[in-house]
Amino acid sequence: MSYAVIDDRGSQYTVKAGQRLRLDLHDGAPGTKVVFDRVLLVSTDGGTVVGTPVVAGARVEGTVVRHGRAAKIVVFKKRRRKGYRRKQGHRQGYTEVRVDAVVGA
Repeated sequence: MSYAVIDDRGSQYTVKAGQRLRLDLHDGAPGTKVVFDRVLLVSTDGGTVVGTPVVAGARVEGTVVRHGRAAKIVVFKKRRRKGYRRKQGHRQGYTEVRVDAVVGA
């Protein structure tokens, strides 16, 4: 069982083959192949390789499954006794990616 830790635009994710992963919104239509080449750690049956800062030659290959929006969160601000109330909603966009392969160095 091999897994890797990747860095995608400032966020780190632990991934393994066959897993579905929700990332911040990416460009690319569903079915598009994506490659993550900033691999920070690769672990296989043969051992673990930690990058300094990245593992040379390692990459994670995946396929864009779909784009969507997460559940709504409510942002509510209030100042007591001042008559100040603000209610705002937000839905964060995401891209769902299926991890096809973890290619170690």
